Amino acid sequence: MPVSRRVFLARGLAAAGAAPALLAPAGGVLADLSLGAARLTTVSDGSLTLPRDFIFGPMPQAELAPILAAHNITGDALTPECNLALYRDGTHTVLFDAGAGPDFMPSAGQLLDSLDAAGLTPEEITHVVFTHAHPDHIWGVLDDFDDPLFPDATHMMGRREWDYWWNPETVDRIGAARATFAVGARRRMEVIEAITEFFDDGEEILPGISAVETPGHTPGHMAFELRGGGQGAMIVGDAIGNEHIAFARPGWESGSDQDMPLAAKSRSQLLDRLASEQMQIVGFHLPGGGIGRVEKGAPGEDDYRFVPA
Repeated sequence: MPVSRRVFLARGLAAAGAAPALLAPAGGVLADLSLGAARLTTVSDGSLTLPRDFIFGPMPQAELAPILAAHNITGDALTPECNLALYRDGTHTVLFDAGAGPDFMPSAGQLLDSLDAAGLTPEEITHVVFTHAHPDHIWGVLDDFDDPLFPDATHMMGRREWDYWWNPETVDRIGAARATFAVGARRRMEVIEAITEFFDDGEEILPGISAVETPGHTPGHMAFELRGGGQGAMIVGDAIGNEHIAFARPGWESGSDQDMPLAAKSRSQLLDRLASEQMQIVGFHLPGGGIGRVEKGAPGEDDYRFVPA
C-alpha cells in the first residue's frame, strides 16, 4: 500500500508496510576520481524507499508531471541510492557520513559490507565527517553494542548542526513527523560527543578539505570542497538531493527539506557554482555512485543537468 509522508518521517519504512526497496549495487567502490595524490571514492549504504510526496508534495503538480515523465519516474515510491564518500590521501582515511545503520530502513545500513568489499575495516577510518544529522547520515555511527563503530576516528560536525540537534527543545519544535529524527540524532551524539570536533563555515577542517555551509535541508547542513593536484570536487550531501527535480527546477521547494525556501536558495547557488567552475560533484542520493558534474541549461534558464562520471 502507499506510504504516507508522515509515516515515513515518523518511523522510517520498516513499520509502514510498503514494498521492499530496490537495493543499490552491493559492496565495494561504486565510483571514484583522483584529486592529485588523493583518491575519492563512493561506497554504498544501500538505498531508501520514499513516498513520492516526501519530495514532490509542495511542487506545482501540473508542471512537475512532464519533468518526471522525462526521467521515467512513475509510481508512488522513489528508491534513491545512498552513496557515502571515502577520501584517502595516504595519511587520512575520511568517511563522509556514517549511513543509516540497522534501525532506519531494511534496504539501508550496508556500509560495513561495502567497506569490507573495499578492503577497509572501521578501525582504519581516521575521520568521520558529517554533512548533517538526518537518520540515513548518522544513525550508522554506533555498533551493535551502542559503542562508536569507528573507535579510532575523530568525528567532525558543523557547530550549528550539532547545536541544533543537541538542543533539548528541538524534539518539540521540529514537528511530530520528524520527532524521531531528533531523538535518534541526540542519542547517537551523546555517545560520540567526547570524540567529536566542531567547525564552522569556510574552515579547512583537514588538509585539502574545506567546509561550505549549505543550510535549509537542515539548519546547519554542510557541503565540503576538496582540492588536490589542481582539481576540485564538492561533496554535497543532501543539499542537492536527487538528479531530476533538484537540477531541472532547483528553485522549487522540496518536502524533504526542513526549511524549504532556504534549501532552494542554497541548492540554486550551489548548482550555479558547480556548473560555472566545472567542479566534480559527489551526491549522497545521486545515481551511478553519485559522482559526476553539473551542466547548465539554455542561456537565461535556471535549470541544470546531472552528468554521471
